[in-house]
Amino acid sequence: MLDALRALPPHTEALLDDRHRYTASALADAIGLERDWLMARGGSRFALLADNGSAWVIADLALLDAQALHVPLPAYFTTAQIQHVLADAGIDRILTDQPERLQERVPDASLLGTSPVTGLSLLACTPPSRFGKAPPGTVKVTYTSGSTGTPKGVCLGAAGSLAVADTLAAHSGTLGIQRHLCLLPLPTLLENLAGVLAPLRAGATCIVPSLATVGMSYGNLDAQRLLGAIATHQPNSLILVPELLRLLVLAAERGWPVPKSLAFIAVGGATVPRDLLLRAHAAGLPAFEGYGLTECTSVVTLNLPGASRIGSAGRPLPHVKVRVDDAGQVHVRGSLLLGYLGEDSPPPSEFPTGDLGEIDADGYLHVRGRISNLFITSLGRNITPEWIESVLLQDPAIGQAIVTGEGRPHPVAVIAPSAATVPDGAVAQAIERANLSLPDYAAVRGWVRADAPFTFAAGLLTANGRPRRNAILARYAEDLASL
Repeated sequence: MLDALRALPPHTEALLDDRHRYTASALADAIGLERDWLMARGGSRFALLADNGSAWVIADLALLDAQALHVPLPAYFTTAQIQHVLADAGIDRILTDQPERLQERVPDASLLGTSPVTGLSLLACTPPSRFGKAPPGTVKVTYTSGSTGTPKGVCLGAAGSLAVADTLAAHSGTLGIQRHLCLLPLPTLLENLAGVLAPLRAGATCIVPSLATVGMSYGNLDAQRLLGAIATHQPNSLILVPELLRLLVLAAERGWPVPKSLAFIAVGGATVPRDLLLRAHAAGLPAFEGYGLTECTSVVTLNLPGASRIGSAGRPLPHVKVRVDDAGQVHVRGSLLLGYLGEDSPPPSEFPTGDLGEIDADGYLHVRGRISNLFITSLGRNITPEWIESVLLQDPAIGQAIVTGEGRPHPVAVIAPSAATVPDGAVAQAIERANLSLPDYAAVRGWVRADAPFTFAAGLLTANGRPRRNAILARYAEDLASL
């Protein structure tokens, strides 16, 4: 990474946040100094808990350059989850911008010093006598809470991460991307690789305001701050989850001037309704769906300008090979995880994703849903709920939808309307319209109205916007049972 930065013209603007600006040369120097400072203070397994900003990026790249094991900690993790990760990964050093709060959550952590480069505090903690073994070559362990409370560590290597970043950097060059604005939390692997590593390796500017500045504090969203940050920084590219794209589309439809600088918006993390992409394009938002998994070092397939098919997840990127087996499961080769922390098994040569899909004649991958979400009706039909949900979500009256039907004669749904003012009659009509494009066995024949939108703060969404199905269905179990 340092070689790539030093190969750029020295005055190239590489990184900026709310208070700092770094040229490529200055950033390379800062990374090297931070690496040396960290290594001089001992420790072999590091965790990083900090807000979006240049300090996070410099610390992350310093640990990558040192080939040290590093665990980015999402700010939304509970105290129990943080304590689990620290013990599971055998963490002995923590870098943070909130030392007092962290010491309350980790009582045995003691302050070693403050980095003169980033201003982050370095804490020492004592790992348990036994902790998870990491495969050789592990430089980053990414934990995701997914749909359960106990996170699981995915071990990634430097070569795989840089291969993905370089593939994306090559595409960003052809799209003329010179400024990328990071909106998602940096511990999110997609933003970390595609929003930081890729732009920097392409010689573009990486803009990393704090989450409060862009209105993206966990569990809360300030739409005006988000729109204001985009307007202020005039980026060429963004990475969004579907709910953020929906916000931008609604704003544009209501008169928000879409910056002419925007050339590419990557959307992923959850199913992107076809109608939402069509509305985005009509509003002048260049949104393109992609697909990836942490175990595949993030991005696997991507739609691109001139090579896009709405309704698909795009074509496989050059660093991977994708196939679909006879049972319909998607498998991926290339830039895979080294293994899971604490599991003693060789690195896989191919990863079974757990997703159902198909590849069309032109090479575009269509993802139909998770195998684990598949339900079987009492009439013996196997149905992926994501399929029906994607049809429901094309109607503007429906904001969120979760479909189930295990053991029932027909599917039923929990619906959160697009606004509190949408009446039940409008929702019922929207469902009827959706049913017209579904076969009879997949038509939704009963539904309950959610008492509020599904949110992360309520425990009904993951941090990147995927619904926690079990939690939602458990919350509305009594209502669904009464249908």
